[in-house]
Amino acid sequence: MDHNHNHPDKSRVEIHVKDYNKKKKLIAWLCGFIFLIAAGVAAYSSYVYFKTKNAVDNTYDNNTHVQVKNGEFNGKKKFAVLLMGTDTGALDRKEKIGNTDTLIIAVVNPQKKRYSLVSVPRDTMAQMVGAEQFQVEKINAAYPIGGAKMAMDSVSELVNVPIKYYALVNMKGIMRLIRYVGGINVRPTLSFEYGGYVFKKGQLTHMGGGGALAYSRMRYDDPEGDYGRQERQRQVITTLIKKAVSLNTLTQLDSVLTSISGNVKTNLPFDSLKEIAFNYRSSTKNVKNDYLHGHNAMVDGASYQVQSTEELQRISDYLRAELGLSPKKVDNNETYQNKRNKEHGFDFTDLATQDYNIFSDYEGQ
Repeated sequence: MDHNHNHPDKSRVEIHVKDYNKKKKLIAWLCGFIFLIAAGVAAYSSYVYFKTKNAVDNTYDNNTHVQVKNGEFNGKKKFAVLLMGTDTGALDRKEKIGNTDTLIIAVVNPQKKRYSLVSVPRDTMAQMVGAEQFQVEKINAAYPIGGAKMAMDSVSELVNVPIKYYALVNMKGIMRLIRYVGGINVRPTLSFEYGGYVFKKGQLTHMGGGGALAYSRMRYDDPEGDYGRQERQRQVITTLIKKAVSLNTLTQLDSVLTSISGNVKTNLPFDSLKEIAFNYRSSTKNVKNDYLHGHNAMVDGASYQVQSTEELQRISDYLRAELGLSPKKVDNNETYQNKRNKEHGFDFTDLATQDYNIFSDYEGQ
């Protein structure tokens, strides 16, 4: 008997082969689609990476190039950076190179999961290290006289701490950076009005770029003068760092760096900045603030801040300890001038403004 009419036209194997081929095509299509997405993400990431690198490269100062050792920013080693701010780039300021009225020594200590900000008052008397002849000026003049190298060397010599990296930003850069992180929330240390902005002591205030700049620039209405302004500057910087650390997306990072690239200078190369950003995030959780406590003095008819030998030694000991260095006696032009002035009656315990002389016979010129 012929039963062929009960059989299917195609065998079970043939049917399964057809289904298998369909599934195979579907899997291949899905794999291809996923690959395209991955390739697109990789391409975009590369685009952002290189665009970001280009933005950072525009900030790089090759004139103060230093050799970065392998593993120097591995997240375990301590390091110091001189932060400088100039009153240029905004508020109708036309100067390209201005005095660095903000000078802060920043030390990152990963073992203690903290960083330290130590302000150096803008009017601090200091030797201009690297000048062609012996020269003593206010420390904020070092940058316009001899660039970032003279600024780093002069601050380094002042407190006997090695400093080979720096970052300089002008007012426009600060305003743009704060704007791109969405502003910052700060509790003012005192009540005042400045630049059209009103600040209330202790009242949490959201500040955009202009407001934060006004808050950190006011000096003459502060009972503590420049010391009060330094405190507010450190307050803005620490708040900004905390906010910036929360930026995790490549697009935000690219926007920020691109916006400020023309208003920032540093001798930290792109790879080092990238390593610092990834390896030292835990060190931004805590901050310790300090500053050089100077004395009012008149030098050749100009108002200066002179630092006592004891104060220079105190700050030096702290910074060296944070860097893992043993304490070392501060022995420089400033300590020499202090000794000579004490012999001529200058009293560092007297809060009144006194005359202070510069003796040009200092041998360590």
